[in-house]
Amino acid sequence: MDANITTNVTPFRQRLQGRAKLYAMIRAFFADRGVLEVETPILSAAGNTDPNIESFSAPFHGHVDAGARDRWLRTSPEYPLKRLLADGVGDCYELGRVFRNGEAGERHNPEFTMLEWYRVGWTHRQLMEEAIALVEASLALVGRRVEVLIEGYRQLFLDELGLDPLNADIEELRAPLAQYNIHPEGLTRDDWLDLLITHKLQPAFPRDRITVIHDYPASQSALARIRPGDPPLAERFELYLGPHELANGYHELNDAAEQRTRFERDNARRRERGLREMPIDEQLLAVLERMPDCAGVAMGIERLLMCLAGTDKIADVLAFPFSKA
Repeated sequence: MDANITTNVTPFRQRLQGRAKLYAMIRAFFADRGVLEVETPILSAAGNTDPNIESFSAPFHGHVDAGARDRWLRTSPEYPLKRLLADGVGDCYELGRVFRNGEAGERHNPEFTMLEWYRVGWTHRQLMEEAIALVEASLALVGRRVEVLIEGYRQLFLDELGLDPLNADIEELRAPLAQYNIHPEGLTRDDWLDLLITHKLQPAFPRDRITVIHDYPASQSALARIRPGDPPLAERFELYLGPHELANGYHELNDAAEQRTRFERDNARRRERGLREMPIDEQLLAVLERMPDCAGVAMGIERLLMCLAGTDKIADVLAFPFSKA
């Protein structure tokens, strides 16, 4: 065989082997813990209302009795997994493809793989520890060990930026970002907090450290429960490996009325931004009150593979990136 061909093929095959080994480890990890692997629909009649995420749509041309004509490629398997939990399936996970329109670049691909799992009777703090264990097991595949830092959202801002994210006014939040010349029109307080994380905090996270941030402002609750207090806090966490965000987890909300309010608030924001409103998942809301107390987390597999391979380019861990699909 030609030496040049061998040189060109070997890294490509190693890329595929690395993904296969990670998948095998993940399945063994959950099998050892009695967590059931499931598979849920990729096409749905409901969409993701999150104003920061855009969905791909696909028209259905079959018989009208089959269901809604407009279908949406899932941005995560969250809603059907929660319906399974409401039906009593217990601890479960799904490892599969998800789709997000417009997200293409060095660190994003519109089609990617997500691992999402749920633990019945757990809080977000318990699930946080299991997510760390999974990342540590992944790193062991390439002979790496890292330190772990677990810190509250508020304390992280105080320690690193000298700002109280729960009480500082918008001008105080904007000040550390002055060098980036960010246009302030339409940006909310939470937008500025997010920008402080992505521009000031996240890039400085050491590459040989897992960083877990927990207990977010109530205004950033997404699908998490809000813990009463002064101030009230959203029971959620985010996990980073080096500067890469890998996972987002919640102590899951199972109040259907509150969840409907959050969906409607999302759609109101979408209207304000000139975006299409998304159909609310009525099938989820119909069973949400039956969903047991649980915690859930979603993890981006390509981001994890990037960390294992030591690259900042998502194309380096894909068989074919979007531009060549």
